[in-house]
Amino acid sequence: MDLAFCCKQVIIAMEHNTPKGGLKILKECTYPITAPRCVSVIVTDIAVIRVTKAGLLLEEVAPGWTAGEVQALTEPKLIVDRGVREMEL
Repeated sequence: MDLAFCCKQVIIAMEHNTPKGGLKILKECTYPITAPRCVSVIVTDIAVIRVTKAGLLLEEVAPGWTAGEVQALTEPKLIVDRGVREMEL
């Protein structure tokens, strides 16, 4: 965690939700923060989300998913990029 604090770009790779279907991408972190505001991109099994000053920008969705479906599984409001595209696998 301390390594992340000085990085220019931090990419998080994770599953979008908990095994029981709970939300993982939240409006506010529920764990102690050791490297605040260091994440640049969140890559999950269903989406690619860029962290911007304006908020979370949805850039890509997994095949078969829509922006609305990703939003339903994400607590913060997503900014949907006009050019949101399907992930290439």
